Amino acid sequence: MLTLDKIYHAAFVLKNVARKTDLIAATGLGGSGELYLKTENLQITGSFKLRGAYYKISQLTEEEKARGIIACSAGNHAQGVALAATENGIASTICMPDGAPISKVEATKRLGAQVCLVKGAYDDAYEYACKLREETGATFIHPFDDDLVIAGQGTIGLEILDQLSDVDAVLVPIGGGGLIGGVAFAIKSLRPDVKVYGVQSAGAPSMFNSLSAHEAITLDRVSTFADGIAVKHPSEKTFALVEQYVDGVVTVTEDEIAAAILALIEKQKLIAEGAGAVGVAAAMFDKVDLKGKKAVCLVSGGNIDVNILNRVITRGLVMSGRNTNLMIALEDKPGQLQGVSEIISRCGGNVVSVYHDRADTSMTITSCYLRLGLETRDRTQIKEIREALTAAGFRLVSERA
Repeated sequence: MLTLDKIYHAAFVLKNVARKTDLIAATGLGGSGELYLKTENLQITGSFKLRGAYYKISQLTEEEKARGIIACSAGNHAQGVALAATENGIASTICMPDGAPISKVEATKRLGAQVCLVKGAYDDAYEYACKLREETGATFIHPFDDDLVIAGQGTIGLEILDQLSDVDAVLVPIGGGGLIGGVAFAIKSLRPDVKVYGVQSAGAPSMFNSLSAHEAITLDRVSTFADGIAVKHPSEKTFALVEQYVDGVVTVTEDEIAAAILALIEKQKLIAEGAGAVGVAAAMFDKVDLKGKKAVCLVSGGNIDVNILNRVITRGLVMSGRNTNLMIALEDKPGQLQGVSEIISRCGGNVVSVYHDRADTSMTITSCYLRLGLETRDRTQIKEIREALTAAGFRLVSERA
Protein backbone atom coordinates (compact mmCIF):
# COMPACT_ATOMS: atom_id res chain seq x y z
CA MET A 1 0.00 0.00 0.00
CA LEU A 2 1.19 3.51 -0.84
CA THR A 3 1.83 5.62 2.24
CA LEU A 4 3.35 9.02 2.94
CA ASP A 5 6.04 7.27 4.99
CA LYS A 6 7.10 5.33 1.90
CA ILE A 7 7.41 8.54 -0.10
CA TYR A 8 9.55 10.11 2.64
CA HIS A 9 11.67 6.96 2.77
CA ALA A 10 12.06 7.11 -1.02
CA ALA A 11 13.24 10.72 -0.70
CA PHE A 12 15.88 9.57 1.82
CA VAL A 13 17.07 6.73 -0.42
CA LEU A 14 17.21 8.98 -3.48
CA LYS A 15 18.95 11.87 -1.70
CA ASN A 16 22.34 11.08 -3.23
CA VAL A 17 21.01 9.47 -6.41
CA ALA A 18 18.43 11.76 -8.00
CA ARG A 19 18.74 15.51 -8.39
CA LYS A 20 16.40 17.81 -6.53
CA THR A 21 15.54 19.52 -9.79
CA ASP A 22 15.04 23.28 -9.92
CA LEU A 23 11.65 24.95 -9.81
CA ILE A 24 11.90 28.00 -12.07
CA ALA A 25 9.56 30.88 -12.88
CA ALA A 26 8.24 30.86 -16.45
CA THR A 27 6.89 34.34 -17.01
CA GLY A 28 7.15 34.24 -20.80
CA LEU A 29 4.99 31.21 -21.54
CA GLY A 30 1.63 32.93 -21.47
CA GLY A 31 -1.45 31.37 -19.99
CA SER A 32 -3.61 32.99 -17.35
CA GLY A 33 -1.66 32.02 -14.22
CA GLU A 34 1.73 32.61 -12.64
CA LEU A 35 3.63 29.64 -14.04
CA TYR A 36 6.57 27.71 -12.65
CA LEU A 37 8.37 24.72 -14.15
CA LYS A 38 9.53 21.67 -12.21
CA THR A 39 12.46 20.70 -14.43
CA GLU A 40 12.57 16.91 -14.32
CA ASN A 41 13.82 17.11 -17.91
CA LEU A 42 17.13 18.03 -16.27
CA GLN A 43 17.05 14.95 -14.03
CA ILE A 44 19.77 12.32 -14.39
CA THR A 45 18.82 10.23 -17.48
CA GLY A 46 16.69 13.20 -18.59
CA SER A 47 13.47 12.05 -16.91
CA PHE A 48 11.70 11.63 -13.56
CA LYS A 49 11.59 7.85 -14.13
CA LEU A 50 14.92 7.33 -12.36
CA ARG A 51 13.21 8.07 -9.04
CA GLY A 52 10.68 5.25 -9.08
CA ALA A 53 12.92 2.72 -10.77
CA TYR A 54 15.85 3.25 -8.41
CA TYR A 55 13.71 3.21 -5.27
CA LYS A 56 11.98 -0.01 -6.32
CA ILE A 57 15.25 -1.75 -7.13
CA SER A 58 16.82 -0.56 -3.88
CA GLN A 59 14.11 -2.44 -1.95
CA LEU A 60 14.52 -5.79 -3.73
CA THR A 61 15.71 -8.82 -1.78
CA GLU A 62 19.04 -10.42 -2.65
CA GLU A 63 17.14 -13.35 -4.16
CA GLU A 64 15.12 -11.01 -6.40
CA LYS A 65 18.28 -9.21 -7.51
CA ALA A 66 20.02 -12.50 -8.30
CA ARG A 67 17.25 -13.48 -10.74
CA GLY A 68 17.98 -10.38 -12.82
CA ILE A 69 15.58 -7.62 -13.80
CA ILE A 70 13.15 -7.26 -16.67
CA ALA A 71 11.12 -4.17 -17.53
CA CYS A 72 9.08 -2.62 -20.32
CA SER A 73 9.26 1.00 -21.35
CA ALA A 74 8.82 3.53 -24.14
CA GLY A 75 12.26 4.80 -23.18
CA ASN A 76 12.51 6.80 -19.96
CA HIS A 77 11.68 4.05 -17.47
CA ALA A 78 14.12 1.91 -19.43
CA GLN A 79 16.98 4.29 -18.70
CA GLY A 80 16.07 4.57 -15.03
CA VAL A 81 15.95 0.78 -14.64
CA ALA A 82 19.16 0.29 -16.62
CA LEU A 83 21.08 2.82 -14.51
CA ALA A 84 19.76 1.50 -11.20
CA ALA A 85 20.37 -2.13 -12.16
CA THR A 86 23.90 -1.52 -13.42
CA GLU A 87 24.88 0.48 -10.33
CA ASN A 88 23.62 -2.37 -8.15
CA GLY A 89 25.39 -5.03 -10.22
CA ILE A 90 22.16 -6.55 -11.55
CA ALA A 91 21.63 -7.82 -15.11
CA SER A 92 18.67 -6.13 -16.82
CA THR A 93 16.59 -6.72 -19.94
CA ILE A 94 14.27 -3.97 -21.20
CA CYS A 95 11.45 -4.56 -23.69
CA MET A 96 10.75 -1.42 -25.73
CA PRO A 97 8.30 -0.66 -28.57
CA ASP A 98 10.03 -0.81 -31.93
CA GLY A 99 8.90 2.76 -32.53
CA ALA A 100 10.73 4.10 -29.48
CA PRO A 101 13.11 6.97 -30.31
CA ILE A 102 16.54 5.69 -31.31
CA SER A 103 18.14 8.07 -28.83
CA LYS A 104 16.27 6.38 -25.94
CA VAL A 105 17.09 2.88 -27.18
CA GLU A 106 20.80 3.65 -27.50
CA ALA A 107 20.92 5.46 -24.16
CA THR A 108 19.39 2.41 -22.49
CA LYS A 109 22.03 0.16 -24.04
CA ARG A 110 24.82 2.52 -22.93
CA LEU A 111 23.54 2.29 -19.36
CA GLY A 112 24.14 -1.47 -19.42
CA ALA A 113 20.79 -3.04 -20.25
CA GLN A 114 20.00 -5.60 -22.92
CA VAL A 115 17.26 -4.12 -25.12
CA CYS A 116 14.54 -6.20 -26.79
CA LEU A 117 12.49 -4.26 -29.39
CA VAL A 118 8.83 -5.33 -29.68
CA LYS A 119 6.53 -4.47 -32.58
CA GLY A 120 3.72 -2.11 -31.54
CA ALA A 121 3.14 0.33 -28.67
CA TYR A 122 4.03 0.27 -24.96
CA ASP A 123 1.27 -2.21 -24.11
CA ASP A 124 2.66 -4.70 -26.64
CA ALA A 125 6.11 -4.40 -25.08
CA TYR A 126 4.50 -4.99 -21.69
CA GLU A 127 2.85 -8.24 -22.83
CA TYR A 128 6.13 -9.53 -24.23
CA ALA A 129 8.01 -8.56 -21.06
CA CYS A 130 5.47 -10.53 -19.00
CA LYS A 131 6.08 -13.55 -21.23
CA LEU A 132 9.86 -13.27 -20.74
CA ARG A 133 9.39 -12.93 -16.99
CA GLU A 134 7.51 -16.24 -16.91
CA GLU A 135 10.18 -17.92 -19.02
CA THR A 136 13.22 -16.59 -17.14
CA GLY A 137 11.98 -15.96 -13.61
CA ALA A 138 13.43 -12.44 -13.69
CA THR A 139 12.13 -9.78 -11.33
CA PHE A 140 9.72 -7.45 -13.11
CA ILE A 141 9.97 -3.67 -12.54
CA HIS A 142 6.67 -2.17 -13.66
CA PRO A 143 6.84 1.44 -14.85
CA PHE A 144 3.72 2.55 -12.96
CA ASP A 145 1.65 -0.29 -11.43
CA ASP A 146 3.78 -0.64 -8.31
CA ASP A 147 3.53 1.09 -4.92
CA LEU A 148 7.30 1.52 -4.54
CA VAL A 149 7.69 2.96 -8.04
CA ILE A 150 4.79 5.33 -7.36
CA ALA A 151 6.37 6.32 -4.03
CA GLY A 152 9.60 7.19 -5.82
CA GLN A 153 7.73 9.43 -8.25
CA GLY A 154 5.87 10.98 -5.30
CA THR A 155 9.11 12.53 -4.06
CA ILE A 156 8.56 15.20 -6.74
CA GLY A 157 5.43 16.27 -4.89
CA LEU A 158 7.42 16.72 -1.67
CA GLU A 159 9.98 18.85 -3.52
CA ILE A 160 7.33 21.06 -5.13
CA LEU A 161 5.76 21.85 -1.75
CA ASP A 162 9.21 22.59 -0.32
CA GLN A 163 10.19 24.83 -3.24
CA LEU A 164 6.90 26.74 -3.59
CA SER A 165 5.03 26.69 -0.30
CA ASP A 166 2.12 28.79 -1.61
CA VAL A 167 1.51 26.77 -4.76
CA ASP A 168 -2.13 26.67 -5.86
CA ALA A 169 -2.11 24.09 -8.65
CA VAL A 170 0.13 21.43 -10.19
CA LEU A 171 -0.18 20.15 -13.77
CA VAL A 172 1.19 16.64 -14.29
CA PRO A 173 1.54 14.51 -17.46
CA ILE A 174 -0.31 11.19 -17.46
CA GLY A 175 0.63 8.04 -19.32
CA GLY A 176 0.06 5.01 -17.11
CA GLY A 177 -0.59 7.22 -14.09
CA GLY A 178 2.35 6.38 -11.82
CA LEU A 179 3.76 9.90 -11.81
CA ILE A 180 0.51 11.72 -11.09
CA GLY A 181 -0.52 9.01 -8.62
CA GLY A 182 2.58 9.59 -6.50
CA VAL A 183 2.65 13.37 -6.87
CA ALA A 184 -1.07 13.79 -6.14
CA PHE A 185 -0.93 11.44 -3.14
CA ALA A 186 2.02 13.33 -1.63
CA ILE A 187 0.57 16.78 -2.24
CA LYS A 188 -2.98 16.00 -1.16
CA SER A 189 -1.74 14.23 1.98
CA LEU A 190 0.11 17.37 3.07
CA ARG A 191 -1.83 20.16 1.34
CA PRO A 192 -5.34 19.04 0.36
CA ASP A 193 -6.17 22.58 -0.79
CA VAL A 194 -3.68 22.40 -3.68
CA LYS A 195 -5.30 21.43 -6.99
CA VAL A 196 -3.67 18.64 -9.00
CA TYR A 197 -4.57 18.28 -12.68
CA GLY A 198 -3.53 15.57 -15.09
CA VAL A 199 -2.79 16.16 -18.77
CA GLN A 200 -2.87 13.61 -21.59
CA SER A 201 -2.38 13.72 -25.32
CA ALA A 202 -5.69 13.75 -27.18
CA GLY A 203 -4.27 10.85 -29.19
CA ALA A 204 -3.79 8.68 -26.09
CA PRO A 205 -6.55 9.62 -23.61
CA SER A 206 -6.68 6.38 -21.62
CA MET A 207 -7.01 7.97 -18.16
CA PHE A 208 -9.28 10.75 -19.45
CA ASN A 209 -11.65 8.17 -20.94
CA SER A 210 -11.37 5.92 -17.88
CA LEU A 211 -12.56 8.69 -15.58
CA SER A 212 -15.54 9.28 -17.85
CA ALA A 213 -16.35 5.55 -17.79
CA HIS A 214 -15.66 5.25 -14.01
CA GLU A 215 -13.38 2.29 -14.67
CA ALA A 216 -9.95 1.63 -16.17
CA ILE A 217 -10.56 1.14 -19.89
CA THR A 218 -8.28 0.01 -22.72
CA LEU A 219 -7.92 2.06 -25.88
CA ASP A 220 -7.92 0.26 -29.22
CA ARG A 221 -4.96 2.36 -30.37
CA VAL A 222 -2.89 5.39 -29.48
CA SER A 223 -1.52 8.00 -31.87
CA THR A 224 0.83 10.67 -30.53
CA PHE A 225 4.44 11.76 -30.88
CA ALA A 226 4.48 12.06 -27.08
CA ASP A 227 5.74 8.47 -26.84
CA GLY A 228 6.35 8.69 -23.09
CA ILE A 229 2.60 8.86 -22.41
CA ALA A 230 1.35 6.65 -25.26
CA VAL A 231 -0.33 4.12 -22.96
CA LYS A 232 -3.51 2.24 -23.90
CA HIS A 233 -4.49 1.14 -20.41
CA PRO A 234 -3.86 2.64 -16.95
CA SER A 235 -3.64 0.15 -14.10
CA GLU A 236 -6.42 -0.33 -11.56
CA LYS A 237 -4.02 0.99 -8.92
CA THR A 238 -3.19 4.25 -10.70
CA PHE A 239 -6.78 4.75 -11.84
CA ALA A 240 -7.93 4.52 -8.22
CA LEU A 241 -5.31 7.06 -7.13
CA VAL A 242 -6.28 9.50 -9.88
CA GLU A 243 -9.98 9.08 -9.15
CA GLN A 244 -9.41 9.84 -5.46
CA TYR A 245 -6.68 12.48 -5.46
CA VAL A 246 -6.71 14.29 -8.83
CA ASP A 247 -9.00 17.27 -9.40
CA GLY A 248 -9.37 16.80 -13.15
CA VAL A 249 -7.79 15.45 -16.33
CA VAL A 250 -7.61 17.36 -19.62
CA THR A 251 -6.21 16.62 -23.07
CA VAL A 252 -4.06 18.62 -25.47
CA THR A 253 -3.58 18.24 -29.22
CA GLU A 254 -0.39 17.38 -31.08
CA ASP A 255 -0.14 20.96 -32.35
CA GLU A 256 -0.57 22.35 -28.84
CA ILE A 257 2.18 20.06 -27.56
CA ALA A 258 4.47 21.18 -30.40
CA ALA A 259 3.76 24.84 -29.59
CA ALA A 260 4.65 24.19 -25.95
CA ILE A 261 7.94 22.52 -26.91
CA LEU A 262 8.81 25.52 -29.10
CA ALA A 263 7.88 27.99 -26.34
CA LEU A 264 10.08 26.13 -23.83
CA ILE A 265 13.01 26.24 -26.25
CA GLU A 266 12.63 29.89 -27.17
CA LYS A 267 11.53 31.43 -23.91
CA GLN A 268 12.98 29.15 -21.22
CA LYS A 269 15.96 27.62 -23.08
CA LEU A 270 14.73 24.16 -22.09
CA ILE A 271 14.33 21.03 -24.18
CA ALA A 272 11.25 18.95 -23.41
CA GLU A 273 9.96 15.82 -25.08
CA GLY A 274 6.31 15.59 -26.06
CA ALA A 275 5.24 13.89 -22.83
CA GLY A 276 7.18 16.45 -20.80
CA ALA A 277 5.50 19.42 -22.46
CA VAL A 278 1.82 18.50 -22.11
CA GLY A 279 1.40 20.34 -18.80
CA VAL A 280 2.85 23.49 -20.32
CA ALA A 281 0.54 23.07 -23.32
CA ALA A 282 -2.47 22.82 -21.00
CA ALA A 283 -1.45 26.05 -19.27
CA MET A 284 -0.65 27.90 -22.49
CA PHE A 285 -3.96 27.02 -24.11
CA ASP A 286 -6.10 27.55 -20.99
CA LYS A 287 -7.24 23.95 -20.63
CA VAL A 288 -7.34 24.55 -16.85
CA ASP A 289 -8.52 27.70 -15.07
CA LEU A 290 -5.32 29.09 -13.58
CA LYS A 291 -6.29 32.77 -13.44
CA GLY A 292 -4.70 34.42 -10.42
CA LYS A 293 -3.07 31.15 -9.32
CA LYS A 294 0.50 30.01 -8.84
CA ALA A 295 0.76 26.89 -10.96
CA VAL A 296 3.57 24.39 -11.41
CA CYS A 297 3.91 22.54 -14.72
CA LEU A 298 5.86 19.34 -14.24
CA VAL A 299 8.21 19.02 -17.23
CA SER A 300 8.64 15.28 -16.84
CA GLY A 301 11.32 14.55 -19.45
CA GLY A 302 13.60 15.99 -22.10
CA ASN A 303 14.56 12.94 -24.14
CA ILE A 304 13.11 14.02 -27.46
CA ASP A 305 14.32 12.31 -30.61
CA VAL A 306 16.40 14.87 -32.51
CA ASN A 307 15.19 13.31 -35.75
CA ILE A 308 11.68 14.65 -35.14
CA LEU A 309 12.62 17.84 -33.30
CA ASN A 310 12.77 19.83 -36.53
CA ARG A 311 9.26 18.71 -37.49
CA VAL A 312 7.98 19.49 -34.01
CA ILE A 313 9.47 22.99 -34.16
CA THR A 314 7.89 23.56 -37.59
CA ARG A 315 4.47 22.51 -36.24
CA GLY A 316 5.00 24.75 -33.25
CA LEU A 317 5.80 27.70 -35.51
CA VAL A 318 2.61 27.10 -37.48
CA MET A 319 0.52 26.70 -34.33
CA SER A 320 1.79 29.99 -32.89
CA GLY A 321 1.31 31.90 -36.16
CA ARG A 322 5.03 32.22 -36.85
CA ASN A 323 4.96 30.26 -40.07
CA THR A 324 2.25 29.87 -42.73
CA ASN A 325 1.62 28.97 -46.37
CA LEU A 326 -0.58 30.93 -48.77
CA MET A 327 -1.86 29.91 -52.17
CA ILE A 328 -2.94 32.72 -54.51
CA ALA A 329 -4.64 32.48 -57.91
CA LEU A 330 -2.86 34.86 -60.30
CA GLU A 331 -3.04 35.95 -63.87
CA ASP A 332 0.22 34.73 -65.39
CA LYS A 333 1.61 38.11 -66.46
CA PRO A 334 4.55 40.36 -65.48
CA GLY A 335 4.35 42.30 -62.21
CA GLN A 336 2.05 39.97 -60.30
CA LEU A 337 4.74 38.48 -58.07
CA GLN A 338 6.18 41.93 -57.43
CA GLY A 339 2.78 43.21 -56.32
CA VAL A 340 2.28 40.33 -53.93
CA SER A 341 5.80 40.69 -52.53
CA GLU A 342 5.39 44.42 -51.89
CA ILE A 343 2.21 43.86 -49.92
CA ILE A 344 3.76 41.12 -47.77
CA SER A 345 6.86 43.25 -47.18
CA ARG A 346 4.76 46.27 -46.23
CA CYS A 347 2.91 44.15 -43.68
CA GLY A 348 6.22 42.97 -42.20
CA GLY A 349 6.10 39.36 -43.39
CA ASN A 350 9.07 37.48 -44.82
CA VAL A 351 8.81 35.23 -47.89
CA VAL A 352 10.90 32.08 -47.46
CA SER A 353 9.67 29.99 -50.40
CA VAL A 354 7.99 30.63 -53.75
CA TYR A 355 6.47 28.14 -56.18
CA HIS A 356 4.61 28.90 -59.42
CA ASP A 357 2.22 26.13 -60.46
CA ARG A 358 1.14 26.46 -64.10
CA ALA A 359 0.13 22.80 -64.52
CA ASP A 360 -3.01 22.66 -62.37
CA THR A 361 -5.88 21.70 -64.71
CA SER A 362 -8.43 23.60 -62.61
CA MET A 363 -6.84 26.90 -63.70
CA THR A 364 -7.32 28.67 -67.01
CA ILE A 365 -4.45 28.50 -69.51
CA THR A 366 -3.40 32.09 -68.76
CA SER A 367 -3.46 31.69 -64.96
CA CYS A 368 -1.30 30.04 -62.30
CA TYR A 369 -1.21 29.25 -58.63
CA LEU A 370 1.39 31.04 -56.52
CA ARG A 371 2.34 29.11 -53.40
CA LEU A 372 4.21 31.12 -50.77
CA GLY A 373 5.86 30.09 -47.53
CA LEU A 374 5.96 32.95 -45.02
CA GLU A 375 7.63 33.76 -41.72
CA THR A 376 5.28 35.88 -39.65
CA ARG A 377 5.04 37.43 -36.20
CA ASP A 378 1.72 35.92 -35.10
CA ARG A 379 -1.77 35.08 -36.34
CA THR A 380 -2.80 38.72 -36.24
CA GLN A 381 -0.11 39.52 -38.80
CA ILE A 382 -1.23 36.62 -40.99
CA LYS A 383 -4.73 38.08 -40.97
CA GLU A 384 -3.36 41.52 -41.92
CA ILE A 385 -1.47 40.05 -44.87
CA ARG A 386 -4.49 38.13 -46.11
CA GLU A 387 -6.74 41.18 -45.84
CA ALA A 388 -4.19 43.41 -47.62
CA LEU A 389 -3.81 40.93 -50.49
CA THR A 390 -7.59 40.60 -50.85
CA ALA A 391 -8.04 44.38 -50.79
CA ALA A 392 -5.50 44.67 -53.62
CA GLY A 393 -7.58 42.34 -55.77
CA PHE A 394 -5.63 39.10 -55.30
CA ARG A 395 -7.65 35.92 -54.81
CA LEU A 396 -6.48 33.67 -51.97
CA VAL A 397 -7.40 30.10 -52.72
CA SER A 398 -6.30 28.56 -49.44
CA GLU A 399 -3.99 28.85 -46.47
CA ARG A 400 -2.27 25.64 -45.49
CA ALA A 401 -0.97 25.52 -41.94
